[in-house]
Amino acid sequence: MNKLLFTALISALVCMCLPAQTDTTIYQVAEEMPRFPVCEGLDTTLEFKTQCSQQQLMAFMSRNIVYPYEARINGNEGTVVLTFVIEKDGSLTNPRIVKDVGGGCGLEALRIINALVEQEVKWVPGKNKGKPVRTQFTLPVRFRLQEAPPYEIIGMDTVYTRLDEPLEYIGGQEALFEFLNNKLQYPPSGNDSCLIGTIDIQLLVDRRGNVRILDLTDYNALGSDFWYAAINAVTSTAGKWKVATLEGNKVPSAYNVSLSFVPERAACKAKIDKYQQAATLAAEGAELFNNGEQDAGIAKISRAIELFPNDANFLYMRGQAYLEMNRFAEACADLTLMRSLALVNWFDTLLPVICSQGK
Repeated sequence: MNKLLFTALISALVCMCLPAQTDTTIYQVAEEMPRFPVCEGLDTTLEFKTQCSQQQLMAFMSRNIVYPYEARINGNEGTVVLTFVIEKDGSLTNPRIVKDVGGGCGLEALRIINALVEQEVKWVPGKNKGKPVRTQFTLPVRFRLQEAPPYEIIGMDTVYTRLDEPLEYIGGQEALFEFLNNKLQYPPSGNDSCLIGTIDIQLLVDRRGNVRILDLTDYNALGSDFWYAAINAVTSTAGKWKVATLEGNKVPSAYNVSLSFVPERAACKAKIDKYQQAATLAAEGAELFNNGEQDAGIAKISRAIELFPNDANFLYMRGQAYLEMNRFAEACADLTLMRSLALVNWFDTLLPVICSQGK
């Protein structure tokens, strides 16, 4: 066989056997950047389609953002920056927060982008030399506080948050604590198991001084007997409040109280001492964390959790701390367990976002 022909034949066979090389590079900049797929039907220039895509993407984010309550209360505003990859087929992958302004703003922006992933929205992919390439996309999302109404709607209730004179228990906070301690009855059903823990209640005092329960959180799965005892104590404060006012008018306003249940049997003393130790550790840990000693603070809260692994309040404290440190995997684990134990829905919209970041 001719040597040249033999060499050509071998080369052809090698080309047939070797897999085609695919470009898996993620380009920071492409000749043609990805586009949000809402302007592609326009009979116009590529430049106009790109501008239209950017405008519509910003408008989509603005329409769907729910300004986080914590951010509004704390005055958090500014620009959150997200980054993600637009794959060759137009799918969106690996969304991440690269700049946050706090108060849940970053997670809220990420929630909307993750909704696009769940809906399998296909972008127009980036291109180099006319061929699709994997492209990094950076998205700034502006959070700007605007004048909000002086109230919020919780269920069927209007609850005023901007007040001239706040809701106040007659006699002050110490008088409220004394009243609740005297009124609160430990349910006998809890003594056999030495049940111990905390129930938080958000109450509403209306214009006439009546008291209604807005929310109840049972951090230790104490059960219905304890709920009734907590509700009975709190609603007994009706008529003992100085009602909140706004512009000279009495308005309904909310107030949060925390009720501790401690068993009465002498046989429960060891568990009581252990719980008090855990509560002290958690409080000290929270203070350390808030003062900038994050690792030391988390270590103390973790020791509290070791003593009471199913205390949703301790888990919530540590989960929030992890979240502030962008340690999403640990935050996901703590907040998911807290959600199942206390049956709260605070993180129902954000928890999937938090957990997706921890993968």
